[in-house]
Amino acid sequence: MDYNIELKEQGLQPVLSVRKTTSVGNLPREIGKAYGSIMQYLQELGEQPAEAPYTAYYNLDMEHLDVEMGFPVSKQLAGKGEIKAGSIPAGKYAECMYKGPYAEMAPVYDAMNKWIAGKGLEAVGTSYEVYYNSPAEVPESELLTKIMLPVR
Repeated sequence: MDYNIELKEQGLQPVLSVRKTTSVGNLPREIGKAYGSIMQYLQELGEQPAEAPYTAYYNLDMEHLDVEMGFPVSKQLAGKGEIKAGSIPAGKYAECMYKGPYAEMAPVYDAMNKWIAGKGLEAVGTSYEVYYNSPAEVPESELLTKIMLPVR
């Protein structure tokens, strides 16, 4: 399958997020819980997310996934409890918009890694997935996810 992969430059993006270690089986529950608590906190602050929610993957250990779940915000905001203020780093990212089930994303990552190598670049650091809709809103075949891999 052909994927539309692009190299993009991104500025520093402030976020509010929750970081957890969890198994892949518990991930949907943890993501829902984190997004819910962050949205509630944003409402308390009278703020709105600046973009769709994301999950950052710091490793690929399916039993002990180190993940950060959050929302981009328009300005740096204070954290509260397990909700931390942070940012998605500025820099170059290989990006691909994927449409389909989360469980079938591995080939997209493979294609992106081949594309990155083919451009003489190197994937570095944390991978991000930005979710533009959810399984509660649309069939799995209609899920839209932007995958971002930082490169140098």
